[in-house]
Amino acid sequence: MTPHNASGPSRWSDLDRPPLNATALRRGLLHEGGLWTSVDVVQRTGSTNSDLVARAGSGAADEGAVLVAEEQTAGRGRLDRRWTAPPRSGLFFSVLLRPAEVPLDRWGWLPLLTGVAVATGLSRAAGVDTALKWPNDLLVTVGGEERKAGGILAERAGEDGVVVGVGLNVSLRADELPVPQAGSLALADAVSTDRDTLLRSVLRSLETWYGRWRAAGGDPVTSTLHETYAAGCATLGRQVRAELPGDRALVGEAVALDGDGRLVIATAEGGREAVGAGDIVHLRPA
Repeated sequence: MTPHNASGPSRWSDLDRPPLNATALRRGLLHEGGLWTSVDVVQRTGSTNSDLVARAGSGAADEGAVLVAEEQTAGRGRLDRRWTAPPRSGLFFSVLLRPAEVPLDRWGWLPLLTGVAVATGLSRAAGVDTALKWPNDLLVTVGGEERKAGGILAERAGEDGVVVGVGLNVSLRADELPVPQAGSLALADAVSTDRDTLLRSVLRSLETWYGRWRAAGGDPVTSTLHETYAAGCATLGRQVRAELPGDRALVGEAVALDGDGRLVIATAEGGREAVGAGDIVHLRPA
């Protein structure tokens, strides 16, 4: 029998989805001289990004603040797309970064850096090969098909900060998918879906990559970020359609990333265009 209380299902109603252990997360992530300065876990909120941006704006959050929600009711992806999932079925978290040493024009690499860090952390902790769809989708393979299992959203927080949010489907079952093209770590045969272990691994990986990038002044080549992202990017070498602002579309082969992290698309007419914003669709081979 599923236990209930007066306000609805209890936090233990799905025994396959235990709550995160905030105390253990703090013990494993907070240390002298490290990036992470606080770890807060809330049961339910609209958007961890919105909450952390507000905290940063009011001076209530330092760099390295981590905010995690067991459930998001108004999670957002790029282009204001909604992101919803059952409670405790995924990782929904945001971090506050203040890369003072990095020129502003290199901050656009932060979503790509986060993608590399998440993929690296998941490879170690979940044994899952996570591919990166430019600029901020996380793909896993389910039944031989690429499926979106997560996404990344970066937002400015005042003059000197960026809040980067990650949403990742962990234990989502096939009958819970929001759309048939979605996926999860469980459906990709992850060796572990323990969210505490996964979150620690991802945040440690993010600390390493962010430190390396910041030490290089945000240089994507010196920090090896450019090379590593390109190696794990499922978009490069593919035929794509870029749906651009102003109802314009560009079709061609994604051939490279430029120094600003933009996607370079070569068209059939022989032209090349670097795309910095837009929606990318992977086209199936003819």
